[in-house]
Amino acid sequence: MKAMILAAGRGERMRPLTDCTPKPLLEVGGKPLIVWHIEKLAKAGFEDIVINIAHLGFKIPQALGDGSKWGVRLHYSDEQKGGELESAGGIVKALPLLGDEPFLVVNGDVWCDYEFDSSFELGVGILAHLILVSNPEHNTKGDFALKKGLVYDEGSPKYTFSGIGYYSPSLFKWLEYGKRALGEVLRDTMKHDSVSGEVYNGIWRDIGTPQRLEEINRIIGQ
Repeated sequence: MKAMILAAGRGERMRPLTDCTPKPLLEVGGKPLIVWHIEKLAKAGFEDIVINIAHLGFKIPQALGDGSKWGVRLHYSDEQKGGELESAGGIVKALPLLGDEPFLVVNGDVWCDYEFDSSFELGVGILAHLILVSNPEHNTKGDFALKKGLVYDEGSPKYTFSGIGYYSPSLFKWLEYGKRALGEVLRDTMKHDSVSGEVYNGIWRDIGTPQRLEEINRIIGQ
């Protein structure tokens, strides 16, 4: 199984930290946030990792290279000229690098101790499997409901989408190239009972603001 790290976001809420540094290269516990992902993916058996880049994107390959340092192969999906495509649009552009088998996608701006699974298999008729977490203070209403292992837009209680998911390429290959949010694609798919999920109760943080970056660094430093 291949993996993709979404690393193209501008990180407006992280300014001024992201004025000169792409958000995935901001450090947590003394190393770039994206390196935490790469190390965990390598440990889990992922050999090919796709990273999409846009805002100050050239700095990411400069910092990471080809992945040989971690025993993986890094492939870059360049959105610097076409502009940020948002999550689903970025995945559509990267499909030629991701291949025809299910793949894992993780947001580049989250930190968690979730164990990625390179042997994960989607169920019959399932196009996406989402990792959900308890609602943080900045998203108290949650995103999606979980009922008998399937994820829906409506219902309660609602959980927060962690930014980690396993996907079939069939979910994206019919979409036109262009800017598109992942949320809208998932909500349409949920109507057909084609999105499964699970709740993860470990450590998870959305590193979306300087304050949250400080918080996770305090946690790591303990």
